[in-house]
Amino acid sequence: MNKAAKNSLIAVEDALDAILEKIMPVATEAVPLNRCFGRVLAEPIVSTINVPPFANSAMDGYALVANDVKNAALDSPIALTVVDNIPAGVTPKKTIISHTCARIMTGAPMPAGATAVVRFEETSEQISTFDVPEGEVLIYNGILEGDNVRLAGEDIQTGQTVLNVGHRLRPQDVGVLAAIGQATVTVYRKPRVAILATGDELVDVDEPITPGKIRNSNEYVQAAMVEKYGAEAITLGIARDNVADLTAKIQAGLEQNVDLFLTSAGVSIGDFDMVKTVLAAEGEVQFWQVGIKPGKPLAFGQLHASDKLVPLIGLPGNPVAAMVAFEVFARPAILKLGGRLSWEKSSVIANLDEDVTNSGRRHFMRAFVYPTPDGYRVTTRSSGVQVQGSGILTSMVWANGLVVVPENTRHLSSGAPVEVWILD
Repeated sequence: MNKAAKNSLIAVEDALDAILEKIMPVATEAVPLNRCFGRVLAEPIVSTINVPPFANSAMDGYALVANDVKNAALDSPIALTVVDNIPAGVTPKKTIISHTCARIMTGAPMPAGATAVVRFEETSEQISTFDVPEGEVLIYNGILEGDNVRLAGEDIQTGQTVLNVGHRLRPQDVGVLAAIGQATVTVYRKPRVAILATGDELVDVDEPITPGKIRNSNEYVQAAMVEKYGAEAITLGIARDNVADLTAKIQAGLEQNVDLFLTSAGVSIGDFDMVKTVLAAEGEVQFWQVGIKPGKPLAFGQLHASDKLVPLIGLPGNPVAAMVAFEVFARPAILKLGGRLSWEKSSVIANLDEDVTNSGRRHFMRAFVYPTPDGYRVTTRSSGVQVQGSGILTSMVWANGLVVVPENTRHLSSGAPVEVWILD
């Protein structure tokens, strides 16, 4: 890339495309079912059985021939002979014929001949209006064929693909895997993401603040965000603003077999912004300034490791700018590394509570979105947040979304509809 290109602003989409072009999913591994929650499927899941495997009762009640009781009512119950008692897990012994029934529990297999189940609440077990001889039951409500019966395969059928590649497993998905007997699951391994904060002004959280120093919040924010999106955070501490220390820290990270490198600060145009310099020396650099606010300074390239190229995203140093750039650029990269096939952020359309202005870059404004009877509303000012400065980290605590103002939009009036990325 020539110098002119490096110094020009490029579109958010072009920057993201350039990053994702260099990102390939990590290797796969087989894990036990009880360790697969939150992981991303690397192979489709195809059921080898029906679920449920047999027709069974959906209620505690009596299995019977529905046509026998179609005219049953509270004042004219129909008597049936009870020929069997079927708990869950027990194979029925009798065939149900006309005017007979079997007492049955929820989940128990339907006996042959039965076409429906009437609930206990609609029988003489719960209603006492007539004397009932031993071995009989009165049915007080007419039912239809198939009522309160779960058919074999009504949930999952043999040969059905129940989960696809790229799906991140939720608790309900784990339940489905258990139901079909999937004892091990092939998933993408968790990507390993190195995190390195840079700057002579930084001290760690347990160190005293001295004049000119600030605490290293970026490392901890980014580690949490890496884990939020399904990867493993490898924290490397603080690199000082010199080539030797930054190079040593990067090499230490590469020795830990990481799949992606994230740095914060050192990517602007100041005298001590060293990340792009070291990136050029240790790998291949593609450096740009992106048409985004906050987060314009951004570096991207690849580091030479022993057996591969490791992508590096150099995030801005200001904490809000780093978080926004992470959501826009690092989050999709991590999701793709981990096998995800989609990385669009969840969003809603909301109407602004106030006017907003824009400077000509795509502006991701901290915001609070809330529902009303007339739809979503959103404010960019509340809870003491009157400015959108990239150093005001508490504004990200207040915010539950980011209003996306397009780069070609300089002003939006109160009430205008806007896209809001949902953060929580």
